[in-house]
Amino acid sequence: MIPTMAEAARLIAAKKLSPVELTKACLERVHAMDGTLHAFVLLTEERALAEARAAEAEIMRSGPRGPMHGIPIGLKDIVDTKGLRTASQSKILQENVPVADAACAVRLAAAGSVMMGKLTTHEFADGGPSFDLPAPPARNPWNPDHFTAGSSSGTGAAVASGMILCGIGTDTGGSIRGPAALCGIAGIKPTYGLVSRAGVAPAAFSLDHIGPMAWTAEDCAIMLQVLAGHDPRDPASADRPIPDYTAGLGSGLKGVRVGVIRHFHETDHKVAAPTQLGIGNTVSVLRDLGAQVVDVTLSPLQDWHACGSLISITERATAYEEWARTRLADFGERVQRRLMLGALVSGVDYVQAVRRRRELRAELQAAMRGLDIVITAGAPDEAPKMDAIPRWDVFAAPGFTMPFNVAGYPAICVCSGFGPGGLPVSVQMVGKPFQEATVLRVADAFEKATSFRDSRPAMVPQNVAAMAN
Repeated sequence: MIPTMAEAARLIAAKKLSPVELTKACLERVHAMDGTLHAFVLLTEERALAEARAAEAEIMRSGPRGPMHGIPIGLKDIVDTKGLRTASQSKILQENVPVADAACAVRLAAAGSVMMGKLTTHEFADGGPSFDLPAPPARNPWNPDHFTAGSSSGTGAAVASGMILCGIGTDTGGSIRGPAALCGIAGIKPTYGLVSRAGVAPAAFSLDHIGPMAWTAEDCAIMLQVLAGHDPRDPASADRPIPDYTAGLGSGLKGVRVGVIRHFHETDHKVAAPTQLGIGNTVSVLRDLGAQVVDVTLSPLQDWHACGSLISITERATAYEEWARTRLADFGERVQRRLMLGALVSGVDYVQAVRRRRELRAELQAAMRGLDIVITAGAPDEAPKMDAIPRWDVFAAPGFTMPFNVAGYPAICVCSGFGPGGLPVSVQMVGKPFQEATVLRVADAFEKATSFRDSRPAMVPQNVAAMAN
């Protein structure tokens, strides 16, 4: 069995699991599966083994620094890594070797994690899957003919397949929660400003978030504990105390107040039957655990999505304006088209979208008065096939994740069941600003009250040697 990060941490602390053997087990899975899944663009095998040996020696000498000490992780390839190429899946940055680590990489290294390598993304975290980039797109381990969602595609595939125990994702309109939903893992987009973006390639500066992706909500809580905190290098970084994100796990849900944004997934963008069943099951489980559940009404999902999408394409065009003027042909086709469209948005339209954003955020704030979380879908259905993603997918139908980038509120997607194709479906849980501990508490309680964390993709080898003793 592949341990969760929490399980591995307990075994490592008890000296019943060797970080070296754990890392070797993860590497075995990489060698067995990544030729199909393409989760890694750069595997740092020698570095991983060296870091695992160093972690093991330190733990044997003086105990673990914390629950991430000796844990194999991966970094999305828009995260700067000193001395290692960070190409953002683009021809433009194939020779880019940063001279410093991103803030999130620094924090994870200080926690004693073992860096396995750089993970596949869409080009500059925008648009995909694309087949005209330097490396192939990641594939879904539940069925490699199907999509992972993006843009944290490699992280989703690597975590679901057990190649790593957790990894970094970034989220501008759903790029953590989309792969979490389609790959059947947990992924949380924290409150805007909670985790530093310093050293991470920008997408849309007012929508960008960095966050954890792991097999369980509990593992996300452990990772968020390491990542959260003020950083003056990020102008949006929040300077506020960081709570203990694991303290409330397992404390029950009696009295927790839950709102269901039913019209998002039943009317505005009607989800498939398995997804609807998963949401209904989630409501039933939360009620059984003691939560109070009511319905919530907001502006139509289309309003939220239109507002966020216009801001996103405009800010992305701004971030890459110089290269769009001088090296447009070096971008993949999907990103070329999006950059050109973003450049055509008028200043008037952008300002109106920003104004509408303020109204929508105030609406959500008012609706959540008296509530702890709200829930809706994470994705409309099981993962589609790789060749079924329209070129303008961002405009094909309103997405369930964009509203919470518009608002900047914390949101997690977790597995809520499986569809007829055997692929996961998900539910999304959203909290108030900086109330990640509550979101994680509810998600963890749901996961532990259901059996969805007991199944890994069939292609994942289970017989590798993960336990040293």
